[in-house]
Parts: sequence; C-alpha cells; structure tokens
Amino acid sequence: MATIKITQTGSPIRREKDQRATLIGLGLNKMHRTRELEDTPEVRGMIRKVHHMVSVEG
Repeated sequence: MATIKITQTGSPIRREKDQRATLIGLGLNKMHRTRELEDTPEVRGMIRKVHHMVSVEG
C-alpha cells in the first residue's frame, strides 16, 4: 500500500484537546517530528483535522 510522510510544523499549544490527541494518534507530539504512515482514509481524516499543523508529502 502507498505511504505518506507527515511532518509536524505547528505547535499544539492553545489548541483543542481533540487536536492534540489527533497529533498523538498520528505519532507526532513534538515539533518537526516526521512519520511515514500508510495512506488510508482513516489517516487522511486525521490529517484533515490537523491540516494547519502538519505538512504532507507523497
């Protein structure tokens, strides 16, 4: 299956708790961390929720 590379570019400070939890669910909880995840609808939905704090490649 295809993979996508996600990098955290924004801080979760002063964000809602569900957005922080979404970042942790993606494996991103500190600035400039990068994860390579499978490109599934579930992951895409999580990215859509925090799109202003992450950058996506692939």
